[in-house]
Amino acid sequence: MSQKTNAARILDKKGIAYEIIDYEVDEEDLSAVHVAQTLGMDEEEIYKTLVCVSETGEYLVICLPAPATLDLKALARNAQCKRCELIPTKELLKVTGYIRGGCSPLGMKKHYRTFIDSRARERECVCVSAGMRGKQIRLAPEKLKEACEAEWVDL
Repeated sequence: MSQKTNAARILDKKGIAYEIIDYEVDEEDLSAVHVAQTLGMDEEEIYKTLVCVSETGEYLVICLPAPATLDLKALARNAQCKRCELIPTKELLKVTGYIRGGCSPLGMKKHYRTFIDSRARERECVCVSAGMRGKQIRLAPEKLKEACEAEWVDL
C-alpha cells in the first residue's frame, strides 16, 4: 500500500476521491515533463506546482501543465498585483514545507492564494504532486480546485 501524504490526508478529510500513483524518481531530472514520460502519461495531464511572490511579498501558488511556461505578466494580472516572480528554489522548503520535485498545491505550511490554469477543466483528471518525490495524486480538476480553494485562470 502506498504511503499517505499530507496532501492525501487533506483529500480524505474532505471526502474527495483520488488515486496515488507511484513512480521511479530520477534525481537528475525532477521536471514534470519527465514525470509524465516516466509514467507514460500525456504531458498535459501532469500539472506542476510553482510558487511565486508578488511585489508586496504575497506568495502565490500556480498549477499548470507540465510543458507550459508560466506567463508572469498574466499571473500578475490575475492576482491583481503589479508584478511577481518565481521564488528561488532554496526558499521553497521554508515557504511551503515541500522540496523541489515534491511540491504539492495541497498541504503547504500555510494556505496561499492558488491559481490553476484553466486548461485543466478540459480534462477528466489531472495529476499533481502528492507532496513527495515519487508520488502523484490523480483527481478531477474541479475537486483539485475545491480542495485548494483555487481560482481558474488563463496562464
